[in-house]
Amino acid sequence: MIDPTALPVAEIEWRGAVRIIRSVFPPIDLFEDIADPADWPLLIAAEQKTNPRLMETIGNLDLVPPERRVSGPGASWLMAPFTHVSPDRPSRFSDGRFGVLYAGDRFEVALLETVHHHGRFMRATAQPAGWTSQFREILLDIDAALHDLRGLGQEAAEVLDPVDYAGSQQLGARLRAAGAQGLAYPSVRCAGGDCAGLFYPDLASRPMQGRHLDYHWNGERVDLYRDRSACAVFRIV
Repeated sequence: MIDPTALPVAEIEWRGAVRIIRSVFPPIDLFEDIADPADWPLLIAAEQKTNPRLMETIGNLDLVPPERRVSGPGASWLMAPFTHVSPDRPSRFSDGRFGVLYAGDRFEVALLETVHHHGRFMRATAQPAGWTSQFREILLDIDAALHDLRGLGQEAAEVLDPVDYAGSQQLGARLRAAGAQGLAYPSVRCAGGDCAGLFYPDLASRPMQGRHLDYHWNGERVDLYRDRSACAVFRIV
């Protein structure tokens, strides 16, 4: 196991980092329209009196410290990874008990990362071939001091295993408990690409919607993606 105290920390400043998410999640008015997150708890309490399903939309707001919550246009895309968490949905650096916002340093990285995970789901549930779920590209800026796994080579192999996330989840939990902001690491799905895993939503800013995408499942793998914005289909090799 990598010693977290020995990891280098890098100042990451990525403009136009890319995150790809399912299009089924609509913006949350609370995050988008109410400027001061300090007002959210009282507004939620009042709204729940007439809308008992509110928390299904917002998620568990208590998982995000008040001082680290974000609001304004696009805030839903930054808050959702942290308020909608579950042990049933673990990720590389979390066992599902806390949220992580993942992004690639460019489109190809985010595409191949999400294609991999979507393909695993389609295979595990024996889905028939065809065009599947709709996705949206989110562009955002990252400005954070992150523990850096890039350049560590074989030393980082355990926490960058393509299949087994046990080591990386332990590392993520230890870093977060020690007050870390997140991690920068090389993509294991896109050679030469880098990823970031952020532990708090305020480490990203200026989220904007980019392209609308569809993925095509051929029964074995995701082999095509469709850019609905450009009316074009591309093969994934």
